Amino acid sequence: MSDATKNAPLPRQVADAYVDALVEIDPVLGTHLGLPGSAERLPDLSPAGLRARAHLARTALERLAEAERRPGGDSAAERRCARLLRERLTAELDVHDAGEELRAVGNLISPLHSVRNVFTMMPLGSEEDWAALARRLSAVPAALEGYRAALAEGLRGGLPAGPRQVATVIGQLGEWTGADGGESWFAGLVSGGPGALRAELDKGAAEAAGAMAALRDWLRGTYAPAVADAPDTVGRERYRLWSRYWNGTALDLEEAYAYGWEEYHGVHARMRAEADKVLPGATTPWEALRHLDDHGRAVEGVAEVRAWLQDLMDEAIDGLDGTHFELAGPIRRVEAMIAPPGSAAAPYYTTPSLDFSRPGRTWLPTAGRTRFPVYDLVTTWYHEGVPGHHLQLAQWVYVADRLSRYQTTVGMVSANAEGWALYAERLMDELGFLDSPELRLGYLDAQMMRSLRVVVDIGMHLGLEIPGHSPFRPGERWTPELALEFFGAHSGRPADFVASELVRYLGLPGQAIGYKLGERAWLAGRAAARAAHGDAFDAKRWHMAALSLGSLGLDDLVAELSAL
Repeated sequence: MSDATKNAPLPRQVADAYVDALVEIDPVLGTHLGLPGSAERLPDLSPAGLRARAHLARTALERLAEAERRPGGDSAAERRCARLLRERLTAELDVHDAGEELRAVGNLISPLHSVRNVFTMMPLGSEEDWAALARRLSAVPAALEGYRAALAEGLRGGLPAGPRQVATVIGQLGEWTGADGGESWFAGLVSGGPGALRAELDKGAAEAAGAMAALRDWLRGTYAPAVADAPDTVGRERYRLWSRYWNGTALDLEEAYAYGWEEYHGVHARMRAEADKVLPGATTPWEALRHLDDHGRAVEGVAEVRAWLQDLMDEAIDGLDGTHFELAGPIRRVEAMIAPPGSAAAPYYTTPSLDFSRPGRTWLPTAGRTRFPVYDLVTTWYHEGVPGHHLQLAQWVYVADRLSRYQTTVGMVSANAEGWALYAERLMDELGFLDSPELRLGYLDAQMMRSLRVVVDIGMHLGLEIPGHSPFRPGERWTPELALEFFGAHSGRPADFVASELVRYLGLPGQAIGYKLGERAWLAGRAAARAAHGDAFDAKRWHMAALSLGSLGLDDLVAELSAL
């Protein structure tokens, strides 16, 4: 063994060195992690910036190969980190090499949304914080110019984004910039800043809003006409890349599609039984849900619903801590927030900073609503907050020093996290927290949505045939139009939510299927661990051990959970 190999870092050190290097070129990540030195900058989103990020990943893979040959590099902890790092970086490079980053337009996750959303993550407790905000606002024009250059290179290379994505983002940019005559979101952002920095803050807000408006004009006038005839769906080869990226495994897509249908039929049967308890004689579950929209429990007012959601999470923590989980002090703190205007329709969660100075937060998009039925909010906040995303991702942050920062932050696999959050909804039903037909029907409606996601996401991107056992257009092939019709007929959510969801699936192929596929993996791992331990199985111990594993792709998740 060479001296170089003996002195090489271990895999977890390689992984954390990669995080450090990535923060240098992606200061948005630095803000998410709560690291100093990032607050004033934005990343280079140009083709050169994308190539620099890919080079960083290739270098880390080379260093990883050397680290695995070092004594101790094959221990269980090092091997788990190494497998994750290799799988994640390989998947990211496959996406990069296919040019997918050159058509990254979407209504939920994209470089553009990263630029806007980072401002909601910044601390604003001091004049220095506000000064950093002003400087970062002034950096928005350069960042968006780089993003536009990447999209333009994609056009030249025959790599268009889908027209539905483009149209939706043009609308979002209009809302963010106050194109209809209202105030820009950035002007509202800086309105509470200190008077001593008023000129700098107003200047930065105007520059950011102007850059967003210029991007909107370019998308509308140049990009949208150029992609007008492009498909909204991605086809099998691109779907294969993206489903691997989001799920951490090479899926059998036909098996997953069949599983989605199986879940659809099972959930539908349970919904019919529960709907009859809510509205006896209801012809469909969605008739009962519409009844709940008008006559069920609801929270009136935006401020009131934020406080109600906060109470719901606090009560869940009190009810679960010490019985089904063992929660460290910092994890007991989570904040309910209202999402900024122009967000996609789905609620979401943001992780705490590494030092927990910024807590985990759940975000509710209101879409102009002031009345909020409770039946879907409860299960959704068990998913987004406690015991869902918050308990898992905040626990990862808490154990980052025992694993690696990569395993607990950057290396997150979507299907692992979304699978846990869906498992968390089911757990709360198992534990009796969904204690009325109204709440159980809301939970089952959410389960139906995740089952539909598997069916329509795979079905429309691959153009699969609708099977003969389907109550909806058997024998036809999926299109986005049929997906929208099918989804709308099987959802208790408003039409604008359903439309936003469809655009999301088209722009993030393979991501939405990870909820049900991830939940299946979590349930299989728990069942195997319970079978192995028999009467000695301790659910609290298993939950905490499982939440302390850090990120795993679906390739590894079931095996690791089964062994706990």
